[in-house]
Amino acid sequence: MTPSLLEVVTLDVRDAVAAEEGGADRVEVVAHPSGDGTPEAATVAAIARECSLPQMVRLGCGSRPGAGYTVTPAELEELKRRARELADAGAAGFVFGFLTAEGTVDLAATEALVGAIAPLPWTFHRAVDHAVDVQAAWRAVRLLPNLATILTAGAATGVEDGLPVLRARAHAGDAGLIMAGGGLERHHVPLLRAQGIGSFHVGGAVRTGWSAPVEARLVRQWRELVGG
Repeated sequence: MTPSLLEVVTLDVRDAVAAEEGGADRVEVVAHPSGDGTPEAATVAAIARECSLPQMVRLGCGSRPGAGYTVTPAELEELKRRARELADAGAAGFVFGFLTAEGTVDLAATEALVGAIAPLPWTFHRAVDHAVDVQAAWRAVRLLPNLATILTAGAATGVEDGLPVLRARAHAGDAGLIMAGGGLERHHVPLLRAQGIGSFHVGGAVRTGWSAPVEARLVRQWRELVGG
């Protein structure tokens, strides 16, 4: 069977401890429930003291209204600086990805940040689902250095609509890069596992609401569903 990986969205130490207790393999540390914005280095350091799971830390421009997936040169320099602080605090890798105003992958910005965090691994997040040409976005990203996973629903509207794209990417040989997330529901897991996809990303599904913390019992249910 395809090896499995379960990643849980985490806002703080309490979330991370519950994720570990429930059997998650790693956490994505974010600043806001929306998944946008860059968390503080102090949060990453606090999680590292209490939780042994690898932390994939979000690097985003959540401070600028309407930023979407674009990044300015000044913001990029700030993200490089923040990445160094976060790595020193205990980040095992990072989560980011940028589009141009035209909706294509911003390779210049993405490659600049990849170089800044090297040799740490990274995830290209769901910007890929919002590109004007999703297949072209995949081709642009999939061979970049140190890429660990691509967080994707297959469609901007979520996994249910994106299943055909996820199947197509799996058949193209990218099953090992796919981390399925974004509207992921339990009935999707066996469908995706059948395509050789083994990595899954959950956030709201392991909480009773985004204002509530991660619950270990809900993580455990997903652990059993995903396998491993």
